[in-house]
Amino acid sequence: MTQRLRRPWWVALAVVLVAALALTTWVLVADPGADSPDGAAEQSRPGTQQAAPPAQPRPVPVTVVKIDNVAVARPQTGLDAADVVYVEPVEGGFTRLAAVYSSRVPDVAGPVRSARETDVELLAQYGRPALVFSGAAPEIEPALDGATAVLVRQRDHTAAFFRDPARPVPHNLYGRLPLLPGGSGPGPDRVLPRGPSPEGGTPVTEYPVDFARDEYLFTWSPQRRGWLAELDGTPLESAGSGPVAPATVVVQRVDLVEGAGVRDAAGTVSPVVRSTGTGPVTVLRDGNRFEGTWSRPDAADGTRFTTRQGDPLPLPDGPVWVLLVPR
Repeated sequence: MTQRLRRPWWVALAVVLVAALALTTWVLVADPGADSPDGAAEQSRPGTQQAAPPAQPRPVPVTVVKIDNVAVARPQTGLDAADVVYVEPVEGGFTRLAAVYSSRVPDVAGPVRSARETDVELLAQYGRPALVFSGAAPEIEPALDGATAVLVRQRDHTAAFFRDPARPVPHNLYGRLPLLPGGSGPGPDRVLPRGPSPEGGTPVTEYPVDFARDEYLFTWSPQRRGWLAELDGTPLESAGSGPVAPATVVVQRVDLVEGAGVRDAAGTVSPVVRSTGTGPVTVLRDGNRFEGTWSRPDAADGTRFTTRQGDPLPLPDGPVWVLLVPR
């Protein structure tokens, strides 16, 4: 009679463990949500989708050029290509321009002049733009070093600048923008939101804006769909392109604060604009005038406009001039 061979006990135990492991694997593959939270199980079921987080807008190229605005500096070059032009008060009651280029960059812009302390806070809403300028007073160098902008001085990029011998110094310096470092950040459409015109505008054909020494006049042109600009009775023009006619004019009334105490040759203190906070605003668009409020809580925020009724006051597409008028 043949004697049956008995398997060792550990072989039987191994067979049982393998079978248990196979069963557990089958359960997990068949129902991957069995041991996961309800949300994960729901995500795995056919016909369901998890909402993707909103995509953050990508930074776009942004270059800002400080441009002279006295009579001997006009007509300036490159104003027609600017997406936004800020009119800043400077010492003596005059104004200087900060031209923002994003959608297109001209080959040449100028006359290029010095930066001001106002530029630090004002341009922070554009992220890290390139700020092109001729130089700056020693008193404001610490403020500029703390700016978010990429500082592009003439002394650091001499080959990209030239002087026009037909004009007097210092009103004859020009920059070849494609040869200069660029910057990036939120584009003008994000800094100054665009959209359809709200209700409640007042039709207007002309609108004057007075600084201490400079007097601007904006006249609505239905043919140009823009506001023809004059300064001290003379049309503002961009060399080679003709009269300047922005689609929108924003008259932003601002407070002045004490800065580094920079003075001109006559001893006049250079004003510093406070461009954060809130205040009155007049927006000219589509042949109408809108009165309302501007708001910019923080230096990194864009500027928003609302009507007197509290409704959004967006700007139309096209170039914008923002006049920072002391109140």
